[in-house]
Amino acid sequence: MTATDPALTALAQGWVALSLLHGRIEAHIERALQSGHDLSVREYSLLDVLSRQHDGPGGHLQMKQVADAVVLSQSATTRLVSRLEDRGLLTRYLCDTDRRGIYTDVTQDGLALLAEARPTNDKALREALDEAARNPELAPLVRAVEELRVPA
Repeated sequence: MTATDPALTALAQGWVALSLLHGRIEAHIERALQSGHDLSVREYSLLDVLSRQHDGPGGHLQMKQVADAVVLSQSATTRLVSRLEDRGLLTRYLCDTDRRGIYTDVTQDGLALLAEARPTNDKALREALDEAARNPELAPLVRAVEELRVPA
């Protein structure tokens, strides 16, 4: 393949369109969450991921798993957890079976804020997707997102 290969160009254009869609959606949601709930998209995502933990086998996530789920480095995730812990939205504790393991739970205040913010997030996501669907270059990606079903 060369730099002018049509397949490479199409692939690059598709990647640019996907990046553009992601950026627009994230920026729209960020504004809505910040203005309505003093939360960033990353903070919301972290609270959402941690709120889905359970007490059954494999129900509590280690920091690496949390980092992977919110698409951040482990150190960035740790800093984010610290900020939310300082705000009283999260608590950390040692794992009972492995004293090196540290788990994080969402506090009642964190769950309440998440419950308040979830409709804002969902509405902003819908708005951003509807706006992007009006762009012919982004419309196929919007349809793909809307049709995507993640296995349970």
